[in-house]
Order: sequence, then structure tokens, then C-alpha cells
Amino acid sequence: MGLFDLACRRVIQPLWARRESARAARLARELDRRQFDPPGIVRARQLAALRRMLHYASVTVPFYRQRFAAIGFTPERLRSLDDFAALPMLTKSDIRAQAEALLSTSFHRSALTRKSTSGSTGVPLVVYLDRAGLEWKRAATVRSDEWSGWRRGQRAAKVWGNPEFQHHGWRGRLRNWLYERAIYLDTLRMTPETIDRFAHALARTKPDLIFGHAHSLYLLADHIRRGGLPVCRPRGIIATAMVLHDWQRRRIESVFGCAVTNRYGCEEVSLIACECSEHRGMHVNADSVLVEIVRDGRPAAPGESGSIVVTDLSNFAMPLIRYQVGDVGALTERMCPCGRGLPLLERLEGREADYVVTAAGELISGISLTENFAVLVPGVAQIQIVQETVDRFLFRIVRDSGFNAASERTLAELVAERFGPTAEFRTEFVAAIPPEPSGKYRFCISHVARPGREEERRAAA
Repeated sequence: MGLFDLACRRVIQPLWARRESARAARLARELDRRQFDPPGIVRARQLAALRRMLHYASVTVPFYRQRFAAIGFTPERLRSLDDFAALPMLTKSDIRAQAEALLSTSFHRSALTRKSTSGSTGVPLVVYLDRAGLEWKRAATVRSDEWSGWRRGQRAAKVWGNPEFQHHGWRGRLRNWLYERAIYLDTLRMTPETIDRFAHALARTKPDLIFGHAHSLYLLADHIRRGGLPVCRPRGIIATAMVLHDWQRRRIESVFGCAVTNRYGCEEVSLIACECSEHRGMHVNADSVLVEIVRDGRPAAPGESGSIVVTDLSNFAMPLIRYQVGDVGALTERMCPCGRGLPLLERLEGREADYVVTAAGELISGISLTENFAVLVPGVAQIQIVQETVDRFLFRIVRDSGFNAASERTLAELVAERFGPTAEFRTEFVAAIPPEPSGKYRFCISHVARPGREEERRAAA
């Protein structure tokens, strides 16, 4: 670790974290201690946190007060995590329709952090988080980041769409330079030229962590390999937001000479699970969330695939209880050789997205693209983007009452901005966009050939 890295880790970041929140260092230390507790203690702690959240929701959240009363449920009756499965699940439609009723009356709206997201199924959602819950989630995320080999204070490179720090002027840039210490490849605008520049920036700055969409990392690694570009050797690589296939993992690891850490989360609840250095499943972030796997309305057996259902144990501003994320996965009862007592997600099967290639030769991440359209076009309840040819697109849209002429104008403006002025599109308004027979939801589909796609298919086969 260099002198500046050490200064950032030991001095600048702790001072910055203390300026933003005096609790940050204490939370990080507490989470570091907790991760090696035996499963029984982890499970007991989750049950206690769940009871606390259920009681709080029943008293301060109108939606749950009505829901619990309708089924005759009282939090005091909860004796085990198995009893919890009797509660109805929370859907994305519930969140969209009942957003106000899901907010706790204990908080003033101005004190909360607002997040807009399209989720993992192209459904735009708005969630609110309280400050204490947000700090706890950040601390848990940093802990899992360090499982990759990266350490706090070290440089990072991010392959991600629409970097947030750019929206906060010089303050955002200063924070990124001293605190986040990240360089970015924007996945909304990936061209051979931008990937080239980013690859050379990686070789020059030598970040200790590379973080990004799973398939974006694959495209970066493949571009470097094909072009014979200089390569950095990071301490860790974290892949997230999309399913990480074995063939993608192999390519990324062979180019960068570093193991890939697979991570799973969503904007609504933040980190859900992450691999450790053993790479034998993903440890559930049990300090912040409770994860269930549900198959045909019943708890799935260990190793059996089903719908991932998450309860947020740390966000009291807008409790999400038995929230059906929209992804498919499986839990296991086996222990990880690392010794951590956190539950293990055996595999993640959902969350797939294609890449769009524009007439100008840009590659656009499907997950970044759908997030962009779903959040920015008013009145969209759900969206699926289909690229039929290089300059022709189909938008399948489930409308709600807020969709109007202004929504159509915004859609047209975004098409021209993202795909170029010659791009054409048509809309198909539907009642629902069903998942694939496998349970996966493809929210962006491209039928256009792009460089490397045939090789990807061969690698996958």
C-alpha cells in the first residue's frame, strides 16, 4: 500500500467519514466482529431484528397496520422465522401503489434519502431510507468489498452507468478524488475509443479494485485481450447487477490475473449477498436483510430454486417486509470453509440483460439503459426494450395513470439522445410483461449482432 493510500485509509477517509457520520467507524468495527459468529447466533440476531421491525411497522406504518389487522397478525406472536412465512409478500406493484402508506410516520420526508430505481424487472420504484439505515448498509457493503482483497482507502475503478458524483459539482468531484477514489467507464456510452481510454487509465492509475456490471467487466476484459492493451493487476474484482456466468468469470480472471468476487444486491435494499475469498456461494448480508426462497407459495428446500424474497432489517423509514425482488435463486445449509456464520446463497439465476449497439458503434448496458428509461419517463409501470435493428426499437410499456403526452415526448427525446437522431421506435402498450419460462426477466433484448457476440455464445456453450 502506497503512502497516499495509507494516508487515505488511516487519516483522510476516517476524517471524511466522521464528518459525514461519526458512527461509520464504529459500525464497520462491529460488522467486522459479527461476520464470524456461529449460525445460531446469526439466526437469533435476525429473529430479534425481525421482531423489532415488525413491531415498529405495525405501530408507525399505515400499510402494515392495515395488512396485519386484516390477517389477525401481531408481531408478539412471532416465535420463529418459520412463522414469518405466513405473512403476505410485498410486490413491486404494492410499492408503486402504496408508496405513501409504506412510509413510517416517525420520520419527516425532508430527513430521508430518496432513491429511484427500475429494480431488476424494469419496474420503476421510489424508496426512502433513513440516515441510520443508510449508514448501516454502507458499512455492510464496505465489509463485503474487502472480501475481494481490496482495502479501505485504496483506489477503485468502476464500470458503471451515470456516475453519481458528477451530479454534485466540484464537491462531488472532490469527494470522489479523496474519499471514493474511483475512475469510471460509463456503461451508457461504451465505444472502442472509451474502452481504450479506460484500459489505459487502468494501466496508469493501477486501481486495487475493479467494480462493475458482470457483463460490462467481461466486455472490458475481452477488449483488452483482443487489442493487446496494457493490463493492471488489481487486488480484487467485484461483479454485480447481472448474472455472472462461468465463461465470463474465466475471461475476466485470465485477463486481469485476479479472482472475481460475485455480488448481489438491488437499490431497494442495497447489498443482499456477496462471495468471500473462497468463492463457494454468496454470504447473505444477514445484518441488514433476511432472505427467503419461495417456490409455489411455500419455503423452498435447501438447494431448490425459487423466488428471492427479502426483508430489510435496517431501513425503518420505509420498511420492506417479505419483498419479492423479482429474481430467482437458491439457498444452501452448508457452511463456507471461510468460517463465517452468515447464510449462503448457493446460486443466483435471475437478472439477465442484453447490450444495445448503436449506429455510432456505442455499446450500452441493458441494465443501465432500462434504469434510465424507467425512471425518467413519467407513468411507466414496467418497461422492456427490444432492439430489432441497429436503428429500430420496440418499447413494451405497462402504463399507469401518470402516462400522458409528456411521457411520449420524453421517450422520444431519450431515444434520440441514447441511440442517435436517426433511430426509430414504436411503442406497444401491454397489460403485463411476463418473465421467461425459466423465471428470468429479460428487460432489454437486442437482436443485433455485435463484435464478440458469437465468441461469447461459443464460450457459453
